[in-house]
Amino acid sequence: MKISEFLCSKAVIPDLKATTKKEVIEELVDSLVKAGPIEKKIRNKLVEVLMAREALGSTAIGQGVAIPHGKCENVTKLTAALGISKKGVDFDSLDGEPAYIFFLLAAPLDSAGPHLKALQRITRLLKDKYFRENFKSAKDEKAILALLTQDESQAV
Repeated sequence: MKISEFLCSKAVIPDLKATTKKEVIEELVDSLVKAGPIEKKIRNKLVEVLMAREALGSTAIGQGVAIPHGKCENVTKLTAALGISKKGVDFDSLDGEPAYIFFLLAAPLDSAGPHLKALQRITRLLKDKYFRENFKSAKDEKAILALLTQDESQAV
């Protein structure tokens, strides 16, 4: 599975304004609403689902990365938003460090397989320190998407 198959390219934010966990989730969900894959009428429910998932345990996996994710009714297909925080956000990471790179995944209720594959793909990509550093220093959406395209072409 390629990240380009589920990442909404119009929901890439190179400089998140959010300073809290909830604000990060809201800003990324709002980008999906604005871009189209998430209907405005389910925005609040999706934020609620994602925050409930965070209450079970932080989705910050360490090394400056968080992957907030959840399954929600009325989400019709697996979709993702991506945001970079220049200042970092306390996301209750296991390593105690702030998170800078946020991949938000929203999935339909019945998509266990694709949901897990997407999480694995994102995790594998962001284990690479060089890639994380390039992501954090990317200037705009085009640079971020170019990094993803380059990675996917090398993975083939």
